[in-house]
Amino acid sequence: MLASLGRSAGRLLRPGSGATGLRHAGGGVHIQPRYRQFPELTRAQVIRSELLSGFMWFWIFWHFWHSSDMVLGHFPYPDPSAWTDEELGIPPDDAE
Repeated sequence: MLASLGRSAGRLLRPGSGATGLRHAGGGVHIQPRYRQFPELTRAQVIRSELLSGFMWFWIFWHFWHSSDMVLGHFPYPDPSAWTDEELGIPPDDAE
């Protein structure tokens, strides 16, 4: 591997052997564009995507179930029925 790397580096560093500008891409477009059509998926691609998305949702729900404090917070939710009218900014009933 080291020898092939050395040969490649030697070819690049030789004077007069710069890039020739020749491209070997072949002729024409490799994938024909299709306007507003879904790509054709193989069965293997569909199965892989289903497995990957299933694992993703398993991961999310597992961690939400076991570490819900990360999402919901570490402190208990306050009881709104214990708040007074003064704390909520509600004027007394006798004030007009």
